[in-house]
Amino acid sequence: MRRFFFSFIFFLSLQLLAQEKKTESYLDLNYFKGNIALHNNKILGLITGQPEGFILSWNKKTFGEEAWEQRYNYPDYGASFIYQNLKNESLGNNFGIYGHYNFYFLNRNLMLRVGQGLAHTSNPYDRLNNPKNIAFGSRLLSSTYLMLNYKKERVFDRFGLQTGLTFVHYSNANVKAPNTSINTIALNVGVTYNVDEIDTEYVKKEKEDAFTQPIKYNFAFRTGINQSDIVGSAQYPFYIVSAYADKRVTHKSALQFGVDMFFSNFLKELIQYESTALLNNGVTGDEDYKRAGVFVGHELFINRYSVESQLGYYFYYPFDFETRVYFRAGLKRYFGDKWFAALTLKSHGARAEAVELGLGIRL
Repeated sequence: MRRFFFSFIFFLSLQLLAQEKKTESYLDLNYFKGNIALHNNKILGLITGQPEGFILSWNKKTFGEEAWEQRYNYPDYGASFIYQNLKNESLGNNFGIYGHYNFYFLNRNLMLRVGQGLAHTSNPYDRLNNPKNIAFGSRLLSSTYLMLNYKKERVFDRFGLQTGLTFVHYSNANVKAPNTSINTIALNVGVTYNVDEIDTEYVKKEKEDAFTQPIKYNFAFRTGINQSDIVGSAQYPFYIVSAYADKRVTHKSALQFGVDMFFSNFLKELIQYESTALLNNGVTGDEDYKRAGVFVGHELFINRYSVESQLGYYFYYPFDFETRVYFRAGLKRYFGDKWFAALTLKSHGARAEAVELGLGIRL
């Protein structure tokens, strides 16, 4: 792995030296090695080594031409590819593609990267051929990664260095059981290559006027497929209708308050199963599969995108599934002033229930 890493850097360097076009972008390549976090005792048998891999990224710099770039201290945005060997025959290898933002602190020496994407795993659970892999029930996974690096660009001509910590999360959010997920915490070291000979100068920050906006009313519809934690159970579509108000309190932030109505069809099968499985938990089979909740939330606006986080409580909860408290977090993309699309994860604590695809309007 290490031999491949340094050989790839050498090859990449030769290719990039031939580029002359000004793009205000840079590439970075990082090798990482670490440990799988024991967030669930069920995965103890899957931790047999120290996972390692590499992260290859393209990054586009911003220089403050738009107001949002100045608000966030001139972040970068870009795309990443991650290869990870999980050092366990049952887990196999993962390959992921991501969109990411880089945010800077401490005179741009400290970089925080937040990436979200999809990953493919080479060896998912199979009842006959791979029954030990209770982490991944499907080949396609949702994946998030964080990178906190000390970074110095142009240490040697266009080449720079960075090192720090990386966190990588894989889960299919109960699209298909089993789904205990895997989290990796690792140390990374890497090189950067600036495509441009000289960076463009940053636009000086200007003081913005106080931001005001009336309360807005939002309506959203979310859907997807998921199943219960019972391996071999069927997959079902779910539907969620949400209505909420939000108030922009700054250029960056809005506060939310609203209600959700959940139509989770997998609960129909789970209710029937528990009523006939002699579990002695009081389930009769007549319980309603629907749930309703009230939530508060926060939305962080970054250009046409936003990061949404919500904390909810089921006030209508006829069937006891996980807990009354639920969480939702994810990304939204606005199209014009009103319409938006969303990709969010709903969970109960560390236990994911569903990945939600949503459409909505903000009036």
